[in-house]
Amino acid sequence: MTIPPSFFTITLFLITFIPLSLPTVVNGLGSASTAAITYGTTTVCGIIAAEPTQRVQCYQNGQVISVQPNISFEAISGGGNFFCGLRSGGSSLLCWDTSPSYSSFQPRRIYYSDTVRLTDLTVGDTQVCAREINSGIARCWRGSNKGGFNFSSPREALRFRSMTSGSGFSCGILKNDSSVLCWGNGNYIGSEIQRQFGNLSMSSLVAGESHACGLTTTGTLVCKGNNGSGQLDVPFSSASEFSGLALGSNFTCAMRARNGLVACWGGSNRFEFDSNAIENISFESIVAGLDFACGLTSSNLSMICWGPGWPSISSELPLRIVLPGPCVYSSCNACGVYPNSEALCDGSGNICKSCQIELPVAVPLPPKASSPPSKQPVSPPTTKGRNKFSLAFVIVGSVGGFAGICSIAFCVWAGVLSLLRKNNSNSVQPNNVDAVTVTDSIAPTPSSLKRQRSGSSTASKHMDRTRTFSFSELSSAANNFSMESKIGAGSFGSVYKGKLVDGREVAIKRGETSIRTKKFQEKEIAFDSELALLSRIHHKHLVGLVGFCEENDERLLVYEYMSNGALHDHLHNKNNVEKSSSVLNCWQMRIKIALDAARGIEYLHSYAVPPIIHRDIKSSNILLDANWTARVSDFGLSLILRPESEHESMSSKAVGTVGYIDPEYYVLNVLTAKSDVYGLGVVLLELLTGKRAVFRNEEDVTAGPIGVVEHAAPLILAGELQKVVDPRVGLPELHEAAAVQVLAYTAARCVSLEGKERPSMSDIVANLERALALCEENPGSLSPATLSTRSE
Repeated sequence: MTIPPSFFTITLFLITFIPLSLPTVVNGLGSASTAAITYGTTTVCGIIAAEPTQRVQCYQNGQVISVQPNISFEAISGGGNFFCGLRSGGSSLLCWDTSPSYSSFQPRRIYYSDTVRLTDLTVGDTQVCAREINSGIARCWRGSNKGGFNFSSPREALRFRSMTSGSGFSCGILKNDSSVLCWGNGNYIGSEIQRQFGNLSMSSLVAGESHACGLTTTGTLVCKGNNGSGQLDVPFSSASEFSGLALGSNFTCAMRARNGLVACWGGSNRFEFDSNAIENISFESIVAGLDFACGLTSSNLSMICWGPGWPSISSELPLRIVLPGPCVYSSCNACGVYPNSEALCDGSGNICKSCQIELPVAVPLPPKASSPPSKQPVSPPTTKGRNKFSLAFVIVGSVGGFAGICSIAFCVWAGVLSLLRKNNSNSVQPNNVDAVTVTDSIAPTPSSLKRQRSGSSTASKHMDRTRTFSFSELSSAANNFSMESKIGAGSFGSVYKGKLVDGREVAIKRGETSIRTKKFQEKEIAFDSELALLSRIHHKHLVGLVGFCEENDERLLVYEYMSNGALHDHLHNKNNVEKSSSVLNCWQMRIKIALDAARGIEYLHSYAVPPIIHRDIKSSNILLDANWTARVSDFGLSLILRPESEHESMSSKAVGTVGYIDPEYYVLNVLTAKSDVYGLGVVLLELLTGKRAVFRNEEDVTAGPIGVVEHAAPLILAGELQKVVDPRVGLPELHEAAAVQVLAYTAARCVSLEGKERPSMSDIVANLERALALCEENPGSLSPATLSTRSE
């Protein structure tokens, strides 16, 4: 229920600050390839073949977008909502934001050098890394909404043969012993992956969100990291069987070396990515986003995508043909030159043939296009196997005989594909020109997210991923919404645990059934808000929307089920009194949960377009999944900031929850992103002290309630941290002391009474990443002056 904040916080604000004039506060996972996925905006890009320049072209939301500048690139790689490209020759590195509100993708140069050339471009969810060609030194950057913090690079003494990036971490294969080394801003997953690989000698490595796979020097496929969905369980005898790899959030796909067929494993039902739509299709390469994968077909170099996160059934994307490899001027190895290589590169070098695919096929080339439009609507292909080019093959004079032989080989090969498939199924850097700000180069344009009624389409391009349920389906799933199924309450109703007919466990939020007009209108507003927001955003630290139901006066939302419940219950349940009684009773886990939540809110503020303010950040709205990953939930009170609002919004009345609501917002009715920062600060203090946002002092039962902000912040700033830490966890060990200091001082700055004194969410994420790293590295103590507390 929405209630005003406690009197003590507001009184303190009124006494201290109302006389002042408060200013306005302004506020792809994997490795290099010729194709890339930006999973946050469901964008697929490729480097185009058979043109004078090897330019980049993208497909997003039914449209083909020609990316500027029109220059040649040798590799691209995608992340959360942006992708980057390495210019041919490795002299410069450009990145593009793919937010769907933008009319075109504008470039942002983050590296340029005439002398130090780069290779091995790799983009994680927010970081960009590349390797110096001559030295093997790894260089990394990190983008943010404003300025930002560089993603940490490994020591310059280390030399790498190749690199890859996941979510918050990057890994590389060392030159000296072919072992795996991972790094990042405190991401524990990278450290765990490195530990699991141990002393294995690797020849290749590709990262997903929280796991990595690669081929050993003997050709065996090995996967390490998180195995929550079976993504590490290679289902076949793998020695010398696989070549290309693509890893997502909870799945792995691998391309078979002898025929280019793809096998996938992991996901919610272990093999949900092993789609029948690609059963007999041979690929040259594959790439992955969080919840879908794409591949470059051998038959005609078109892109095909599949998986639960792809908004349509598998079909060819309407891109021009994509290069199967970079065009190079150096000589190729013993495996030779790719068929029609000179034509594919338009005379600008050759493509080296992969030694791992036995039967590459001479591919058709499109007719020359003089000047393709920058953005054009397209219709989906009508037939999956249809060749989209009018010419069957381009036979360049001197290689005509070779192309004919390849064509015959292809016919023979196609005849045995199904048999093979059946058998397989059984068995600060030099000349760094600009700071990395790949997400803020263009102001978003207004877009309505109001869901349309009576069966009309929604404004969200992600709405087609959500399922429409009937009320009877959900009633049956939740045992007729019995009290035994009730697990909590949200912004507009009660939440029930349910089990769908396909076996999935879900959380079902049912709107209050009151017939009072005001209550119904409030329910409608909250329902519309959550549906509009959750259907257009996707992040691993936000609770995912499965579907919805709208029948008569019933309004229900169906979410992913978070089996470990709310953070609030773990911190404040009376049964959780002993150190051994909870997984959360260790400092490293509490800091990790704080970081997870901060990353989810940072996504809303910095990467959602337009930005979103949650307005009800509290520990009961931070849920924990089966892997103890924290996710922000309940968007019923959230607001979208329009571009013209300059990152603030006037509100008719302040809403929120007692103990968490920003006092500046409550008094002035001006909402900014710093209001969410205040709420998160209270949650950080809960994690630090173990006390509720508002509590009674057990040592003075006659005293009234007090807020955790008033209790803890003054003691933290006075250097008396030991007086506020949760006794269930105890005083931090020597190696944890600095990390807990970072957590405490960050929390204290978050709850500053004036919004301009609070750090941005990017600052908070950077501090908590540092705190998590300190838990593991023990570099010694630090003071508040060393923290990132930059206000905007």
